[in-house]
Amino acid sequence: MDKRRRVLTRLYLDKATLVWNGNAVSGQEALNEFFEMLPSSEFQINVLDCQPVHEQATQSQTTVLVVTCGTVKFDGNKQRYFNQNFLLTAQATPTNTVWKIASDCFRFQDWAS
Repeated sequence: MDKRRRVLTRLYLDKATLVWNGNAVSGQEALNEFFEMLPSSEFQINVLDCQPVHEQATQSQTTVLVVTCGTVKFDGNKQRYFNQNFLLTAQATPTNTVWKIASDCFRFQDWAS
């Protein structure tokens, strides 16, 4: 994420939405500004799961739900657990298929001690 942050928005649909801990960010320009303002980070992925979304729920658009969780440490902060869900959708062109993020939901998993 840190090494190529300025190109992260290429992974998203033009009108994609990221919900970061309950705060929505939509559109390429807003996503780019959001990613650029994040401090440097170290992510550790502990679990990754993928499953197809039924075509009736996506108007026959080929879509995959990706669920991941792990830990992240942002510069100057303590390590925290997170959960992130992506909806990936296939964008077909005459020559190939490109997968793009339609929806992205990130949430810190902080438990009361």
